Amino acid sequence: MNRILQKRVVPIAVLEKAEDAVPLAKALQAGGLDIIEVTQRTAAAEQCIRNIKQAFPVMLVGAGTLLTVDQVKRAHTAGAQFGVAPGFNETVVKAALDLGMPFVPGVATPSEVERASALGCKLLKLFPADVLGGVKFLKALTGPFGHTGVKFIPLGGVNAQNAADYLALPIVAAIGGSWLADKKLVAEKNWAEITRLTTEIIVLAAKK
Repeated sequence: MNRILQKRVVPIAVLEKAEDAVPLAKALQAGGLDIIEVTQRTAAAEQCIRNIKQAFPVMLVGAGTLLTVDQVKRAHTAGAQFGVAPGFNETVVKAALDLGMPFVPGVATPSEVERASALGCKLLKLFPADVLGGVKFLKALTGPFGHTGVKFIPLGGVNAQNAADYLALPIVAAIGGSWLADKKLVAEKNWAEITRLTTEIIVLAAKK
């Protein structure tokens, strides 16, 4: 997970077609990013993970929207190296950890932060970040949790315009960037624009 801490950006991809996985991964890498989270919301998701790992073995590939134990097992079998969920389900978290797959559960309250931390999850997804209070909410969490080693990946309302505000917070490990692999750009196969957006955010993240 150190690569996430170094790059500070995790692009979120919802891929309808397995054939788009490798070109997307290539476009992200061309922009300086060797991380991708493929959400398990489509029938093509598992094959997308396989295709990316086969084409780019060194790329860090995660599986997002893991809501059940079965999804965790299938994502792990497909080659996912870490898992992510929008919420905090202890059964799902434990299933991932039992497989040796690092897991980033979603949290929305201090109580969930405590419960996730107790299971050994020090990297947490704050979702939906903007609705919860965004930067102000994260600053409030810094007081009770800043010294514990817990770090957050805010997602939901995070974009190129406010990314710098989030990245400036020490308690933020990285931002979730759904705009980097926008469904419209993928559908149009506009890989050049994805590379441009990736380069832009990588440069910004390096300054924070």
